Amino acid sequence: MESSSETVVRSSESDRVLVIMAKAPRPGAVKTRLAPSLCLNAVIAFYRCLLDDTLALARSLGNVEVAIMCPHSDVNELAQLAGNQANVIGQKGEGLAAGLTSVFAHFAEDRQRRTIAFNSDSPHLPRSILEDAFEMLAAHDVVVGPTHDGGYYLVGAKASHPTLFARDGMGTSSALDTLLSRARALALSVGFADPFYDIDVADDLTRLAAELRLAPERAPRTARWLKEWELVAAQLMMGKKEL
Repeated sequence: MESSSETVVRSSESDRVLVIMAKAPRPGAVKTRLAPSLCLNAVIAFYRCLLDDTLALARSLGNVEVAIMCPHSDVNELAQLAGNQANVIGQKGEGLAAGLTSVFAHFAEDRQRRTIAFNSDSPHLPRSILEDAFEMLAAHDVVVGPTHDGGYYLVGAKASHPTLFARDGMGTSSALDTLLSRARALALSVGFADPFYDIDVADDLTRLAAELRLAPERAPRTARWLKEWELVAAQLMMGKKEL
C-alpha cells in the first residue's frame, strides 16, 4: 500500500537500519555545485548513477533494513527509482536537519535500533565503514563520519534526539563541530567512522573517477558514467588545444 508519505516495500526484524538521505533527481535540486562543470542533464544522469550504486551498497550489507528518507514531494518519484530495493519515507519538515530528525524519530523513537543515515552520493564508501559504524553503536550513543571539509557524510544513533540537529550549521564547514557540541550538551558518547569525502565539485569527480578506474566493481554504474565523462572532457580539451 502506498501513501503520500511512505512507500512500504518490505518489513524487517533487523535491529540495524541504513537510511539514505536523497532527493528526486530534478534539475537544480541535486548536486548544484557541479553545475559549473556539468550541464543540467549530465548532473541528473550522474546523480541517478550515484543513487543507484549507493542503494546497491546499502543492500550488500547483511541483516539490515534499507530505507530512503526524502522530501514529501519526492516520495513517488524515488519509490519508482528504488523499486523493491528500499522503503521510501517522506520526512517531516524541510531541509536536511528536518530529514535527519525524521530518520531517528521514525526508526529509533519507539523501538531502539541502531540506525545510520548517510549520503545518497556515497557508492564509493567502503562497506567496512558502514559495518564498523554499526558496531560502534553497540558502545556509543552516536556515531559520526567526518568529511574533510568540516561536515559529515554519516551519522547514526540508537535513539531519537530531536535537539541534535538544527538548521544552523547544516551544510557548512561548522556542521560537524555543531553536531559534536550538541552531543556533548546531551551527554551523548560519540564514536567516529573514518573520514571520507563528498562528491560536490569537479575535483571530487576527478578523484572518484581515478578510484573507480582501479575498482569499477565498487560502483559499476557510476564508473561507466565517469569513464564516458572523462572521454568527453579529454576530447573537449584536445579541441581547445587545436584552436
